[in-house]
Amino acid sequence: MKLCFGFGTSTQEVEVPEKNLMGELHANEVKVGLTGEAEVRRALAEPIGSPRLREIVKPGEKIAIVTSDITRPMPTYKVMPALLDELYAAGCAPEDITLVFALGSHRKHTDEERRKLAGERAFAEIACVDGDTADCVHMGTTKKGTPVDIVRVVAEADRRICLGNIEYHYFAGYSGGAKAIMPGVSTRDAIQSNHSMMVRPEARAGDLEDNPVRMDIEEAGAICGIDFIVNVVLSEHKEILRAVAGDAVKAHRAGCAFLDTLYRKELPHPADIVLVSQGGAPKDMNLYQTQKALDNARHAVRQGGIIILIGSCKEGMGERVFEEWMTQSESPQAMIERIGRDFQLGGHKAAAIAMTLEKAQVWLVSEMEPDFVRSIFLKPMPDAQTALDRAFEELGADASVLSMPYGGSTLPWIAG
Repeated sequence: MKLCFGFGTSTQEVEVPEKNLMGELHANEVKVGLTGEAEVRRALAEPIGSPRLREIVKPGEKIAIVTSDITRPMPTYKVMPALLDELYAAGCAPEDITLVFALGSHRKHTDEERRKLAGERAFAEIACVDGDTADCVHMGTTKKGTPVDIVRVVAEADRRICLGNIEYHYFAGYSGGAKAIMPGVSTRDAIQSNHSMMVRPEARAGDLEDNPVRMDIEEAGAICGIDFIVNVVLSEHKEILRAVAGDAVKAHRAGCAFLDTLYRKELPHPADIVLVSQGGAPKDMNLYQTQKALDNARHAVRQGGIIILIGSCKEGMGERVFEEWMTQSESPQAMIERIGRDFQLGGHKAAAIAMTLEKAQVWLVSEMEPDFVRSIFLKPMPDAQTALDRAFEELGADASVLSMPYGGSTLPWIAG
């Protein structure tokens, strides 16, 4: 059977014997009703585990709305009109409402970026500011020792509303929910403490209830106090398919459950060989972006198997700290040990690749120089067909093969 994988602006084709092919993972077909802003208004009118927002807030209260920064696909501008109408219906005044962009460890925005994120109406009617982690209030400490140090404009608000999009997160389980607070408007020390738990086996995509990173995030959210959330699930084209609103945990769980109906794929057993791609440009322009597909493939491959990662990576590694960790570490294990004591953005993706290498070989089909690929602990391959042929030579002619042509979106889940 012929399979096709995006590779930059071109493709890589692979012929796989049908007897070997376990399956090809694509998003599930799911019926949706309302979409976009209409779906947001529906969610606000039908909150989960909570009264309506207009019944929670009171005139004169200072309200902080925390939302994602420019590195995330959250369409804040599509949510804000309905959210403002709900707040105004409760008698809240525009001068009492502040939209706070959760920067985490990322750079500040320009005025034009804030305008684009917030949307013209919100930008004109209310204050729209970046969270300043240099000015924080200590609100407590989680059981795991994470300091709950929150940017002042959020900490001192009477009401806190968190926005976000829900997608799989490779060590927090899912994005969204209380992640707007931790790490969104938290200090670097807090992020270091929380994210250092990413090396725990339970800290994985699609896992919520026993995930130490997610549990710590939600405890921090409870200490800070989240009055209401509005989260959305997006299509592959970044359109709002579902919105959930209400309680920070209960509404978030409902959104995660919907995401699973779209992108979680049950498998009877792991595969010997996984062929995986991000789907081509622009998602595979560098290894930093392509890593997301690799991490999802890790959940589908057996111990000792082979992942064939197909991505152009024509711009190389894509991030300075990530490249430093990958090129200057003595071994994959050294990266895993380092992230536990010295969490760094960029380094966390290097550690994630190292954790994959503990389970399986990673063979890379890319535009990067073969010697460089070897230097970062991966095995270079000239094309996907050659890689598959050699994988059969190594693992046997009966080896099972799983195809993940949009690996960053689909999450394999082994039954049982």
